[in-house]
Amino acid sequence: MKLSVIIVNYNVRYFLEQCLLSVMEAAKAVETEVFVVDNNSVDGSVHMVREKFPWVKLIANQDNAGFSKANNQAIRLSQGKYILLLNPDTLVESDTFSKCCDFMDSHSDAGGLGVKMIDGSGKFLPESKRGLPTPAVAFYKMSGLSKIFRHSKRFNRYHLGYLPENETNSIEILAGAYMLMRKDLLDKIGYLDETFFMYGEDIDLSWRIIKAGFKNYYFPETRIIHYKGESTKKTSVNYVLTFYQAMIIFSRKHFTGSNANLMIALIQLAIYFRAFMALTHRFFQSALLPVMDFLIAWGGIWWMKNNWVRWIFHGDIDYYPAYYILIVVPLYILIWQTSLYLGGSYDKKQNLFRTVQGYLIGSAIILVFYALLNAELRFSRAMIVFGTTWGILASLSLRMIFSKIGWIKLVYNSVQNKRIVIVSDEDEFNRVSGIMQNSGIQTSFIGWVKPETPDSDKTNCLGEVRKLHEIVKIHRIDEVILCSKNNTAEEIISIMTTLQNENLQFRIVPAESSFIIGSNSINSPGDLYMIELNTILKPYNRRYKRFFDLAGSLLLLLFSPVLLWFMQKPFRFILNIVCVLTAQKSWIGFCNEDKSTSLPKIKAGILHPAIFFAKEELNKENIHRANILYARDYRWTNDLHILLKGFRKLGN
Repeated sequence: MKLSVIIVNYNVRYFLEQCLLSVMEAAKAVETEVFVVDNNSVDGSVHMVREKFPWVKLIANQDNAGFSKANNQAIRLSQGKYILLLNPDTLVESDTFSKCCDFMDSHSDAGGLGVKMIDGSGKFLPESKRGLPTPAVAFYKMSGLSKIFRHSKRFNRYHLGYLPENETNSIEILAGAYMLMRKDLLDKIGYLDETFFMYGEDIDLSWRIIKAGFKNYYFPETRIIHYKGESTKKTSVNYVLTFYQAMIIFSRKHFTGSNANLMIALIQLAIYFRAFMALTHRFFQSALLPVMDFLIAWGGIWWMKNNWVRWIFHGDIDYYPAYYILIVVPLYILIWQTSLYLGGSYDKKQNLFRTVQGYLIGSAIILVFYALLNAELRFSRAMIVFGTTWGILASLSLRMIFSKIGWIKLVYNSVQNKRIVIVSDEDEFNRVSGIMQNSGIQTSFIGWVKPETPDSDKTNCLGEVRKLHEIVKIHRIDEVILCSKNNTAEEIISIMTTLQNENLQFRIVPAESSFIIGSNSINSPGDLYMIELNTILKPYNRRYKRFFDLAGSLLLLLFSPVLLWFMQKPFRFILNIVCVLTAQKSWIGFCNEDKSTSLPKIKAGILHPAIFFAKEELNKENIHRANILYARDYRWTNDLHILLKGFRKLGN
């Protein structure tokens, strides 16, 4: 056996499927065995591998064993001359395995090999080649000097910025996403150190290869796509603690004396600094905008109140009591902000239409309560109107400023209509267009580009792929979808690298799959276009659903002495109220009889959307359709209709 490919998977089913399809193609040129070690995923990964890739040697762990331990499980069973540790969020070219094995065969001094990696937008990933993180190298990286002097041999040794990205060179540290190594060497120096749970094991193993007298090489003659996790993940305190703890383990293991103490001191200093920065970033990301909204709204109403008194009431400062500005106005603002929050106006991606909508809904709620108050507590409808107008103008302006700074991403339309081209043959174009239509993706333009010269009678084709750069510019394209059935991995990667500076999104459709993988990230469901679109998981819909659960539970609890007489199971009804209030359940969820792994993960429900079917119509197809429609077109009004329909079953 020439090559053993080992992939450790944890809840990235769709990326794993695409990875295995590319591995299957690359393995045609080299005698290869493939292991998938699944660390107790709950997204249907194991079932997918068994069903679609029966030739894969699957190890299904019953818990999350960690990256090192999972890889070692497969290494012990492997038969290949070379071992390749490969991330599931990668796409390899069809000649990647053959080129890498040939290089290792012809370079007896090579103990490990890494390749050129690009991200999901076609940009080169500097971690493709790295140096050993000595105290000096770590200091230059943590201080930011490596970013300032990107091509300096002294200051950017961490990413070896002085080495050309298209030139083969000896390096120190291989990237864990793609590590090709000799099996007999691993048998001598040991496998991955299981002390490292998630980070640092690639640095440790790479350094042990060098200490054994071999070299690690960076080999850019073949490329892979590595989607990576979101960069925002690295601002979390969890990431900081886990990553730097791994660095401390490495330092204690490989450095001695003053070097080890200095390295550990630097790392501990970095932990405190990065943790502080992470917390600061989180505050600015989540708290700054609502705090500024509150202060600006309160200040504006205070100023308008004073001028309104002077103009209408001729300076009668006692018209508004002191508690009006100190208590009543803050309550108004909190109602507005609750409405803004539920509508998504504090998400990272914001919609100006929803900001206006949030203020108007909040004002309607305020006016309803206003009408119910005693006359002496109804101060002025005009101030509510003025406050609404000022709040809308101030909030829109504030969001435009934040958008310019780059703190938020602004969406100006209520629906983002994308301009898309699909690179495929005619059959794939029609199939992918159908996936997008069924997914509810809003597009203003979908064009077709063929991989080869189009036939003369294909008038609906924009042109061939060699003219894609011009097509993108002329038609103002936002997104390019590449079908792997008609484009090899090499062609896909070449297109992405050629167009990397055009501010495009790239998505890939694996052959015969009903999903489309998006660029840059493996962490967000929004990066997948699926027939079962996860609309219900959009942040504002999740908030609406939770708000509906809370509000509904409180109302049901308030009237429970009367409602108990109408319930089929009254005592269970009270227990369900408690479960929903404590977020253990939701009033509405998917029908439990549908075991589809493609459904989004939400709380178990008391009622379900299939309640509208008569008993004789409750078959698997109808239940699945009802669940899909509920997930794809979620609205809180749907929950209300289901709750009213199954009212007497709220104790089930």
